[in-house]
Amino acid sequence: MKNTRRGGSLSGSRKVASKASGTKGSTRKILKNKKQAKDMPKIKHEDELIRLNKYIASTGLCSRREADELIQAGLISVNDKLVTEVGTKVKPSDTIKYNGERLKEEKKVYILMNKPKDYIATLEDPHAHKTVIDLIKGSCRERVYPVGRLDRNTTGVLLLTNDGELTKRLTHPKFEKMKIYHVELNKNLKPADMEKIATGIMLEDGFIKADTISYVNPNDKKQIGIEIHSGRNRIVRRIFEHLGYEIRKLDRVYFAGLTKKGLSRGEWRFLTEKEINMLKMNAFK
Repeated sequence: MKNTRRGGSLSGSRKVASKASGTKGSTRKILKNKKQAKDMPKIKHEDELIRLNKYIASTGLCSRREADELIQAGLISVNDKLVTEVGTKVKPSDTIKYNGERLKEEKKVYILMNKPKDYIATLEDPHAHKTVIDLIKGSCRERVYPVGRLDRNTTGVLLLTNDGELTKRLTHPKFEKMKIYHVELNKNLKPADMEKIATGIMLEDGFIKADTISYVNPNDKKQIGIEIHSGRNRIVRRIFEHLGYEIRKLDRVYFAGLTKKGLSRGEWRFLTEKEINMLKMNAFK
C-alpha cells in the first residue's frame, strides 16, 4: 500500500479511511494559531452600523436584492421615517418596519444533513425535481440555505443555515476550509497518478494538488480517500477525470469540522450548541 502526502507524513490510510467511514475518529482539535485568530468573526456591537438590506434579509423576509426593491418602493421605514435610498445603513437597535410591521432578526438555525444522491443542493434551479430543502420541510419556520454546493450525484456532509456571515466564511475562496471525500473510481488508481495528485496537476482553471490522498482499502485500489482545501467547482471530479478516471461514487465525509456520524443517507439533525460554537469560533481546519 502506498500513501502520499505533501508537507508531512500520513500514518497510513486509516487516517482518511476513518473519516470516510463516518463512524470513527473525532473532529479536528481547536487551532490556536495566528490564522485562526485572523479568521475569527468580529464581535458585533449593538450600535454597529449595517446595511439596511442586510438587516432586512436577516429577518427572513426576503433576499438582499429583493430588500433593495422594497426600499426603493418606499415600503421600508426606519424609526418611523420612510427610507428609499439603497445603501442606507442602520443600527440593529433601530426600529425597522415593512408595511408598518416591525421586522426582527430571525433565530439562527443550523442543520446537518447526510445528503443522498439525486438531490440538488441549491434553491436556484427551477428544473430541479428534488432539492435538499424537500428533505427538511416542516423542520423550522426560518428559511435555511445550503452552505456551498454538492452536485446531484455527490452525497455526504451538507450544512444548511440562515447564518449569512457563517456561510460567507465557510464558502469564500480565501478561507479554503478542509474537506475530505471518499471516492470510488471505475478502475484502480495507479500509484503514479496518486503521486501526481499529491504533487499537483494543471487544470483549465489553474494548478491544484491534494493535501492528502491514500487508498482507503489496500486491497481495493478503486477506493480513494482525498483531503483537499480548494472550494473550486467540481474540483475532485475534475482532478480524476483529468487523469482518465471516472468517478462512480463521491461522498463528502468531512466539512467544517462536521462528519455524518450517526446519520443515514437522507437523514438530518440540528447542530448541538458545542458544534455551533465550534463553527462560530472557527475552531476547525
